[in-house]
Order: sequence, then structure tokens, then C-alpha cells
Amino acid sequence: MVFKLKIDEELCTACKLCQQVCIRDNIVVEDFAVEMESNCFECGHCMAICKTGAITLKSFEGHENRITDYNSRDIPVDYDDLLQFLKQRRSIRWFKNKKVDKETFDKIFEGAYYSPSAQNAQDVEFVVLDERLDEFMQLVYDIIKVQEGEFFRIREFGDYLKDPSTKEFHPLLWSGKQLILTFSTDKTSAVIANTRMELLAYSLGLGGFYSLFILKADEIDHDRVMEFFPDIDSSKHMYSSFIIGYPKVRFRRTVPHSDINVNYM
Repeated sequence: MVFKLKIDEELCTACKLCQQVCIRDNIVVEDFAVEMESNCFECGHCMAICKTGAITLKSFEGHENRITDYNSRDIPVDYDDLLQFLKQRRSIRWFKNKKVDKETFDKIFEGAYYSPSAQNAQDVEFVVLDERLDEFMQLVYDIIKVQEGEFFRIREFGDYLKDPSTKEFHPLLWSGKQLILTFSTDKTSAVIANTRMELLAYSLGLGGFYSLFILKADEIDHDRVMEFFPDIDSSKHMYSSFIIGYPKVRFRRTVPHSDINVNYM
């Protein structure tokens, strides 16, 4: 049997908190905590709740610098500030002639590092397209052009590739020069991770927008798209496409939205 937890019996106080939060019923506490069958999927709840730090995940040994204690009653952002932050979020399509550097991207990806994933698979991967962006966009058009008759934007995209002077801005990228693609076996995991990155990006003075037309390439011909990314597991799909950069324009006020429908049942 392969055990996934490292339990320090001397530090364990048998408080049973780890047993209470284990969603796989994989921990039993008598004199000290004991891992049962290898049913653990390494969610880390037991490690996160232990008062004395008696439990750690074996698979993440060597990553102790990632462990941070905090006071769960001390919420670092209050409701009003966070809501105002969300209110000010707008899609940005006009960017300065300045690219995001790797150090800034690293800060953004910290949001994905701590993002939840289905069954704790942690299989979300990213590609930052910069130097090969034009090459990738040509591939996207070659795939999605089969829907030119249905979407005028795709027709504009094709016209632009033939002659950029026909449009002031790129029909899919606008003035964007960098693109983040998110891959996963689970769509929700990818979307959550990218949303967290987007919010961090805005906190750093960046902006961007999502492109559903780029995602159509994966929907139409997944295998051909994945040939462009040989280092990504081909079983994963491209579930998010986010053009990112430094905003050239700044908005001044919120815009009303349609009322949301909430059903309490």
C-alpha cells in the first residue's frame, strides 16, 4: 500500500480535525492520526487544518517554502473593496506598445498555482504566445475559416491576414501582442484558473479580453491545434484564450448590466 501522507506521531495531538475534513474518510484518529487505505487524492485539507503541522503531503516534500500560516478569521480583502474591484473590470482591447515581461507573467501565474481543480487533478497548463503568435493565428484561421459564412468576424479575420491595411485593428487580437492559452482535461478547472490570473493581472495594472473565436479552432480540429503544442498532453483541450497587455485607455465609470436571475428553491 502506498501512503501519501507523512504523519508525525509525536506532534499529533489527536484532536481529530484532520479526520473531520477528510472527504475520502481516509484518516482515523485514536492515539494519533493514521492514514487508512490509499484513497487520498492529496487535497491537503488535513495538512491545512492541523494545529501542530503534524501532517504533510509526501508528494510535495521540498516545497516547504510554499507553506504559509495564516489566520482564517482575518480576511485580507473586505467585501466592499473586492466588489469595487470587480465593478471596475472591463474587457481591454487597446494596448500600449509595451509587452508583459516574464517576471510579471510569473506573478500572474501565482493565481493559477493556488487555483482549485476537479478531483484535485492539478492538470491545468498554460502557453504564453509571443514570438509565434502570428504563426498560431494563421493556424487558427486555417481551421475556423470553415465557419466564415456563419460569422462575419471570421471573414474579417481572413481579409486582414491577406491584407492588414483593410482593418485598423486585428479582428481577433485588436492591438494585443501576447496571448495566454489555458489547457486542461476539465473546462471548469481551466476557466477558474484563468479567471484568477485575470484578476491578478488587473491588480498589476494590466488588462485584456477573452476570445471565443480562437477557442473554435480546438472545437473544430483539436488534433491539428495540439500539433502546434507538442509539449502539452494532447488529451487536454484549449479552454481559455486571453489576450493580455498594458491598457492604452482607462474607463471612468461602471455600466449597468441586465438584472441577474436568482432562484431560491
